[in-house]
Amino acid sequence: METMKKKRRKNSERRRTSRSRSRSPDKTGPSPINALDDGCLMHILSFLNPIPDRYNTALVCHRWRDLACHPRLWLRVEERPVKGFCGDGVFPDLKAAVLAAKPGDTILIAAGGSHVACDIQIKKPLCLVGGGALPDDTILTCARGSDSAFEFLSTCKVMNLTVRAELGCCFLHRSGRLIIEGCILQCEDNPLDYLCFPIVSTASNTNALSTVVKGQGDSVSVAHTRIEGGAKAVLTSGTLEVQRVRVIYSRTSLLFWFDVEKMEKD
Repeated sequence: METMKKKRRKNSERRRTSRSRSRSPDKTGPSPINALDDGCLMHILSFLNPIPDRYNTALVCHRWRDLACHPRLWLRVEERPVKGFCGDGVFPDLKAAVLAAKPGDTILIAAGGSHVACDIQIKKPLCLVGGGALPDDTILTCARGSDSAFEFLSTCKVMNLTVRAELGCCFLHRSGRLIIEGCILQCEDNPLDYLCFPIVSTASNTNALSTVVKGQGDSVSVAHTRIEGGAKAVLTSGTLEVQRVRVIYSRTSLLFWFDVEKMEKD
């Protein structure tokens, strides 16, 4: 009887060890994330910040590079696209890219050259990203006679861009959440400086629910951004107010962090 019990114990132990081995991942096999199909992996990459996170994923391997650069994740603006080729997510100017974009798309603006941005209305959630290593590498110019370079009527994120306005404002914020990170906003010197403002907000956050839920409603958030020229950095004509201002002074420029939102009542 005792020998039978010992044999049963040994058999049960062998079964447990074999099960644990089968459940344990194979260290020599492929990574679990690489076992996903292209559609699932591309969906995961879409949640990453375009720069630097999604850009860095293109360095992992050939497959990740193809997925990270897929037109579904990026619309590209090239000042001089390949002759006769403007399809597959490549556009000759920013206005055409904004019109073709779907809500949630990211538009990558090529570095170098001179891009024109005059009274471009954004009515859907988008992300605009400069393709250079620094914001100085991607310059958008708003010509005289235009009210603004961009007019925002929806949530939008702008990163790594230089926007120059000859007369008027760089960003005209009407509604939605506008996030500005790592940009340079410039109003050029002229006798009508008192009419120039890098950021103008006319939003009136009257939605009672959005004021209760933090992060909802109309607002402007500025981080690590250089602001130069104009009568003042921000002009508000609605119900929003400038709050939580921080400035870092350097020899050549000022870097700003601040929010423009409705003042909370105590």
